[in-house]
Amino acid sequence: MQGNKLYVGNFNYSTTDKQLEKLFSEYGKVVEVSIIGNKGFGFVEMSDSSEAEKAQEALDGSDFEGRTIRVNEARPKRDRPDRNNRRY
Repeated sequence: MQGNKLYVGNFNYSTTDKQLEKLFSEYGKVVEVSIIGNKGFGFVEMSDSSEAEKAQEALDGSDFEGRTIRVNEARPKRDRPDRNNRRY
């Protein structure tokens, strides 16, 4: 694993930043947790790539609050076209 930012998906919509931080802190220092709206996914940034890899290996496919969560290395953010300049 090259990066230290993880994509986390398929958790309950009611899951909080604090709950994810507690879960991932068992595998190293959590730098930042970002939940995207109430959509059941978000991102967890660990302090280094070895901690992120440990967390991914341990948590991907595991049960968290009754849901099987997915944990993968986050892909770099892509530039998205400006929605105001769409052509139809």
